[in-house]
Amino acid sequence: MTRTGTATKPRPIAEVPVSPQVLMLREELRAGSMKRVATLDLRDLAIEVAAGSDGLWALVRREGRGGLALRIAQAPGGYDDVRKVAAHEGEALRIELASLIGAQTVVLRLHEGELPVLRATTTVVPASDLLIPFLPRDLYPLDRDDDPTAAEGTVEAAQRGLNGGVCYFRLRQPEFGSVLYFQNFTALNRRFELTGTTPDGAVGGEWPELGYLPPTPPQSPQPPIKPLPAGEEVTVYDALLAVHDDADGDETAMAQRYLSLLAAIYRRLELPEADFHDWIARADRSLRDLDKAPEATVRQYGFRYLHPYTAAEYPDSMVQLSVLAALRDYEAWTGKEIPLQAELGKGLRKFYDPKLKTLRRYLPNVGDDKDADAVDSWYLYHPMLNLGRLALDGDKRAERLFRESIDYGIKAARHFGYKWPIQYKVTDFSVITESRNEGGLGQTDVGGIYAFVMLQAFELTDDKRFLDEARAAIRALKGMRFELNYQANLTAWGAAACMRLWRIDDDPAFLAQSYVFLASFFHNAALWESEIGHAKHYKNFLGVTALHDAPYMAMYECFDSFAAFERYLKDGGPDLDAGVRMLVSEYCRYALDRAWYYFPDALPPEAVAKKQRENNGHIDRKLSFPVEDLYVDGQEAGQVGQEIYGCGSAFVFATRAFHRFRDTPFTLFCDHFLLVADRPGARTISFQLGGGEGCTATLVLVRNARMKLPNVTVASVGGDRVRPHQEDKDRIAFRVPADGRISLSW
Repeated sequence: MTRTGTATKPRPIAEVPVSPQVLMLREELRAGSMKRVATLDLRDLAIEVAAGSDGLWALVRREGRGGLALRIAQAPGGYDDVRKVAAHEGEALRIELASLIGAQTVVLRLHEGELPVLRATTTVVPASDLLIPFLPRDLYPLDRDDDPTAAEGTVEAAQRGLNGGVCYFRLRQPEFGSVLYFQNFTALNRRFELTGTTPDGAVGGEWPELGYLPPTPPQSPQPPIKPLPAGEEVTVYDALLAVHDDADGDETAMAQRYLSLLAAIYRRLELPEADFHDWIARADRSLRDLDKAPEATVRQYGFRYLHPYTAAEYPDSMVQLSVLAALRDYEAWTGKEIPLQAELGKGLRKFYDPKLKTLRRYLPNVGDDKDADAVDSWYLYHPMLNLGRLALDGDKRAERLFRESIDYGIKAARHFGYKWPIQYKVTDFSVITESRNEGGLGQTDVGGIYAFVMLQAFELTDDKRFLDEARAAIRALKGMRFELNYQANLTAWGAAACMRLWRIDDDPAFLAQSYVFLASFFHNAALWESEIGHAKHYKNFLGVTALHDAPYMAMYECFDSFAAFERYLKDGGPDLDAGVRMLVSEYCRYALDRAWYYFPDALPPEAVAKKQRENNGHIDRKLSFPVEDLYVDGQEAGQVGQEIYGCGSAFVFATRAFHRFRDTPFTLFCDHFLLVADRPGARTISFQLGGGEGCTATLVLVRNARMKLPNVTVASVGGDRVRPHQEDKDRIAFRVPADGRISLSW
């Protein structure tokens, strides 16, 4: 092995504080004391694998443009031997390292493509039961002279809570480019289980010490003793690094770059299966329980209203309209009248305040324990959005309420300059809670849902003032970068509003702003499948936390984002960035699986909390209403409550993912949206899917009642036949290209 680095005179340390690890790396590179193990090339990236005093490094350089030092194996106390061994299929390099802590195997994979991706995976077989009190971070930017203290750049986004382990940064001096670091926590589940740790905020750091800080047990005089057991091979590291040439650009360029880098990494992950669930049966059960269960509804003023939670909380306009709009979709899909839908609609006007000319959150008789005048900023507009959906579907009662409420919504937006606080008095706009943090940020993405409501008003009236309002709201969002997301579904509707504005105005600035919304949305996504605690009983992959800082994923935000993204993808069409189309489609695909586990009957009893938040009722496993909260770290589900308004999910998923065609013995399920479908023959259906290139969609033919499944041929547009991967008397399942044109005949 040869030594790496060039000995140079020491330079003054930068004024920013640095750790001993930074100084050690700087000294080793300056002295040229690392031992070269191997060299690789990935496009214009020169990768040198070298053994340092406390670990194995991948030094990634661009000639004359600086580089990155990535610690791909930790070896505190040094190592006895480092050697290359035969690489397996798909691997660029395999190294075995004998160290004091045990035997380690490091595998490097190189992925060409539009954006290069380096992947490093490390396993360890401990020599003895191994406690891990501390290990340093793994990623250090370098200047042209391999000095981590002199490289200049900016961290744009880092991991939030238990969401994806991302660190997105720009190395500007020297001009290395933009980098997305990703730690694949799915591969590390066994490590977390054995050590009793969770990767909460584990990826990020302070410049120039970035990347993954392996989680350790809480420090105390008597810390928990949970070692990696001797002799068991455990994956302790699985990092992917994607690099973009450019480091400059405004927030829209940075957002699109983030999405492109994330898409490049996503394509290299081993994705979990997305299982089929019978959302039609779930919708029918939820409809029955809404109508028959006494815990679901209450009568006020002679009308029927929904409880927000099981037998708890006051009637609420957002709750009423969320379920009402979903029921209307289901009524249209089934072609059968749903009496409950009409019954719930009759009492809407009691939420309307004729003096203020707006919908209020509560009915006039709400209890004294509530501030009847307090409104969260988003709560003003979400009921209006669902009124707009109903109005555009021909509901005249909803249209009248929508038209009568719209001007107050505009008045509020203008009063706050399109930058809304957290909560205010609906009577006079006096602010109750200004911001969510010391930075003064309020409900930052309300402008997005407001813009969508304005576009609904424009579609209903053809009045250009509503179009002007939508434009003004979106333009006021500039500069928010990765702080744009406040609440997941609002961010999704903001993206949909931008896409609609782009289609109307043909102004690329609105398309670009949609990417800012989406970058902030996916920054808050759990890009891994947790098996920690009770999470082993449910799915969380690609789940998004309800709020920017929430500890849990919520059903309402899940299915409402799904509905918004349907609009986004259909309005986007073929002009949408390919990586963006893939990420949004994959979110929707996994939502159809993940959301099933919010229903308490889909979870084992021990995974459901016995006690709920005060005033939020109780959980009844017999009722087909979802819990509000699932946790990536495996806490008990349903600590917040069983949300009745979340049952709108079953109707939304059933009507978007299941497709009925006249005179067919089956219903077609697809976990991707059908952008175009036609019937070229009596026994042929053809459709175009809108998913990502290289991704897979699942089709399931579900036997209709009292029918028999026929012999079916599924083929791509080129005539290639697809064999079923699962088949019984009730269902036939196929896997097809997610962006394919598919023909189905029988």
